[in-house]
Amino acid sequence: MPLFLTQLRFELLKMFARKRTYIGFAAFLAMETVILFLLNLSKPKEHLRRLIEQNGYGFDDYYSGATLAVLMLLWTTTLLGSLYLALVAGDLMAKEIEDGTMRMLLCRPISRIRVTLLKYLAALLYTFILIGFIGITALLAGLAYRGYGGLFVIAPEEQIFALIPAGRAIWLYLAAIPLLALSMAAISSLGFLFSCCNMKPAAASIVTLSVIFLDFIFHSIPYFESLKPFFITTHLAAWLHIFEAHPPWPRMIDDYCYLAGLDLTCLILGSAIFLQRDLK
Repeated sequence: MPLFLTQLRFELLKMFARKRTYIGFAAFLAMETVILFLLNLSKPKEHLRRLIEQNGYGFDDYYSGATLAVLMLLWTTTLLGSLYLALVAGDLMAKEIEDGTMRMLLCRPISRIRVTLLKYLAALLYTFILIGFIGITALLAGLAYRGYGGLFVIAPEEQIFALIPAGRAIWLYLAAIPLLALSMAAISSLGFLFSCCNMKPAAASIVTLSVIFLDFIFHSIPYFESLKPFFITTHLAAWLHIFEAHPPWPRMIDDYCYLAGLDLTCLILGSAIFLQRDLK
């Protein structure tokens, strides 16, 4: 186990030695700044005011840093987060194979199964690091801009309209971040799968994004309402239900079981493909 952890640490060091690993962090900081600026404009603020006040609540009580942080997560993580997770996960195996360092690695007494497991765990850890960074910086930016207060969450697609008092707002938000990371791990898993295939790193990232975007498009078509349980996008939103007054735990467990099954399938298929590849 100590050797495995040491190898995992080196995998993380290799990952964070690449400049593209940091693109997502910089992009989200810029996006959060732009969103806060736009929300400061009169029309977006008035729209939020109407949503809150028409339900009998005070705008100043719920237009808080936590509310702004949730809005930033809602608007950015699913699509923009998918881009940077696919970019990094698609590089994991394919980049080392393309550069020839994978052949050198396999010359040592280490099995291919161990290599794939190390790479996959590195992808999962990167997912949690990136989502944690996004969640914390969004909260800090929101608190710096609007301060402490109640939490307002609206997600029409999931039929969620929640107004959470200030005493629970921050704790509930912090609980939602690891759930969001668990959801987004499905993107990294897909990127890992395609990275194990015989394709360039850029192609692995593009194919991953294509799958996610096509899934999102089909999920949005009303004629496919009966097929929604089969789309990945349906289950990616499971983290939002933590904000409901009475979270539907059975439904959330089903969603995360679906995503865990997808993650495991990607790991098994990716490992099987890598085991059969001729890297000479």
